[in-house]
Amino acid sequence: MKIDEIDRGILTLLTENGRMSYVDIAKKLNLSRVAIRERMNQLMENGVIEKFSVVINSDKVGKKVSAFFEVDCEPTYLVDVAQKLADNPKVASCYQMTGPSTLHMHVLVKDFEELENFINEELYSLKGISRVESHILLRRFKSRSGLQL
Repeated sequence: MKIDEIDRGILTLLTENGRMSYVDIAKKLNLSRVAIRERMNQLMENGVIEKFSVVINSDKVGKKVSAFFEVDCEPTYLVDVAQKLADNPKVASCYQMTGPSTLHMHVLVKDFEELENFINEELYSLKGISRVESHILLRRFKSRSGLQL
């Protein structure tokens, strides 16, 4: 699907406010509500818009500790380890990265005790992990969801 300036405008507005109505988008782009609805349906059908979601401030819901992990796996265990980590509710994101079968993972927990338990009981217990490196977030300067157009 080719993305034109109207589609870019719709996507930019939705990135700023995913709850914006067809009418409000139409007003900002000088188009009809029906035209916006049709464009958005096409964007969803073609997989450009994968889903609509809510961004929750983890600190406000008691997840005070944010940690990032580099997890090296033996190649034959990579997919199994990644799936188990992805299924863990403490894991906010998990990506396969270039390098020696490395996974990059973001974990959100309520405190350092919960982080220690996650590392010792849920991470280190997985078969196939050869190395784990962790980084604790001290301060966030920028965070965004969605793609900048």
